Order: sequence, then structure tokens, then C-alpha cells
Amino acid sequence: MRDGLVEGLDLAAWDDSIRHVSLSGAGPSFCSGGDLDEFGTVDDVSVAHLIRLRQGAGAALERVRERVTVDVHGACIGAGIEIPAFASSLVAHPATTFRLPELAMGLIPGAGGTVSITRRIGRWRTAWLALTGEAIDVNDALGWGLIDGIA
Repeated sequence: MRDGLVEGLDLAAWDDSIRHVSLSGAGPSFCSGGDLDEFGTVDDVSVAHLIRLRQGAGAALERVRERVTVDVHGACIGAGIEIPAFASSLVAHPATTFRLPELAMGLIPGAGGTVSITRRIGRWRTAWLALTGEAIDVNDALGWGLIDGIA
């Protein structure tokens, strides 16, 4: 799914006639984060890093951010909020929650969250999300500026 998202965002970057990109998800959650089965499947760390850079949806979204609206719902965990936070407009369903649990797994937010989320809510709130792994609801997310609206 990530590869398809990157491909679609790359197309929007190349084709200026695509004036608006709307992202949403189906199922109980917009996105519950990265596929943990992919972690540790490449033996060479530099190759793993190169793959993450080339296939990063956050960077692809950043290139077209002014034309992107993201509608999220359910649990938005890790990449599930890191990537949408790059968009110019981020709207959440009233029951949505947001979490950065990576630290408990020995990781850092790796889908761009240290940039995208920090831009929206500042470094101290981003640090709190990352260090505690606690979930916040839409009211806190809206008050902090993580999302732009509740639908």
C-alpha cells in the first residue's frame, strides 16, 4: 500500500494538472502504522536506509503538500499520523486517536514524524508524544494544531 501511495503522490508531483489529492482510508482505522514484518528483513543497514528513503511516503507527500487533504479516522499510530501531518489540510473523525509508540519498540518515528508533527505542534509536544507513547484524542489534537478540523 505504501508503494502505491508513493506512486500516486509522485504522479501528482509530475503532473501539475492534478490540482487536488484527497487521501482517506477504509476499514476501522486510517492507518495503524508501518508493517512491522518488514523491520529487520534487510541485513545491510545502509541498504535498509536507502530503501526507506526511496519508498518514503512522507517525502512524497511533502512535495505536493499544498494540494493534499487527508481525512483520518480510528487509530492513527506511528506512520498513520506522521505521513498525514505533512498535508496542508488534515481532518479527523471525532473518535480518532493519535499515538507515536515507536520508542517502546526501540525505534524513532521514522516516517517523517520528527519533521511533520513537529511543524504542526512544536518540539516539546512531539517529544511528549514520542517519549510517552500516550494517545491523544481529536480535541487535544485540534487544540495543539496537529489536525486542522474535526468532521
